[in-house]
Amino acid sequence: MKKLLFILCFILVGFVGLTSWIYLNTKPVSGDTSVKNFLILKGAAASIVGDNLKEAGLIRNSLIFKLYLYAGNKQKSLVAGEYSLSSNLTLFQIVAQLIKGPKEIWVTIPEGLRKEEIVEKYIKAFGLGDVAAENFRSEFSLAAKDKEGYLFPDTYLFPKDITAKLVVNKMLTTFDKKINSITYNQLIMASLIERETRTDAERLIVAGILYKRIELDMPLQVDATVQYAIAKKDNYWPEIFLEDRKIKSAFNTYYVTGLPPAPIANPGLSAIKAAISSEKSGYLYYLHDSQGVIHYAVTLEEHNQNIKNYLGS
Repeated sequence: MKKLLFILCFILVGFVGLTSWIYLNTKPVSGDTSVKNFLILKGAAASIVGDNLKEAGLIRNSLIFKLYLYAGNKQKSLVAGEYSLSSNLTLFQIVAQLIKGPKEIWVTIPEGLRKEEIVEKYIKAFGLGDVAAENFRSEFSLAAKDKEGYLFPDTYLFPKDITAKLVVNKMLTTFDKKINSITYNQLIMASLIERETRTDAERLIVAGILYKRIELDMPLQVDATVQYAIAKKDNYWPEIFLEDRKIKSAFNTYYVTGLPPAPIANPGLSAIKAAISSEKSGYLYYLHDSQGVIHYAVTLEEHNQNIKNYLGS
């Protein structure tokens, strides 16, 4: 009986000790009310966030932070971005602010989007309601007018209340920082390459093919330009059919020779480099099969055979 009582007392003391230790580690680190900017990177695990909070002097124990998140299934509620936190907050208050969302958030803009698609990425990321979304959309459209191709695809960190004009300005400034020198025709070519290719290696070769077609006064016959010409608000890159290639548009490179009058999308660095420094080859034709693998041809006869072999038509 005494042995059982001893064991129970030992467990009780251990429980009280553990509870006290947990409670102590949820208290504020200090009484300092000064605000610190804390950044959660995209894809950061809860354990990494906890370690960074501990290192920043914002929580006492990263393990308790992690256990508290997982106990309440809150780990998935952490959103990447920048937060304003202080050392006088309890662990529970810190977590509450993190779950509430950041004052600045990461927005990733992929390569090859039109400006109309880009603005929707921001609207979704900022969580804008109908009226705010429409205002943002209108301001973005005005600021980005004639800037297609210059809205550099990248991952940006923006305040949630930033204006559309400042967003556009940041993207344009990033383009200027990343790209030292490029002509407008090269930028147009880069936009075609971005939409037509999938790898760095094929971008260089396809760029060479398209430049060669221009030299031969041959239509570029780039399907992406047809998509641009027939695009609708709910589908900017639709499937195209033979009849679509006959549409009378300056952007339809089956209908006109040479480059279209403006970029059809906003290319990334790889496509821009390919447009500036293309690779010469003996090829004049190319196509992608159903698996996305590219196949080149020197002659039209070879190209037609590739169509038969890889596209079944």
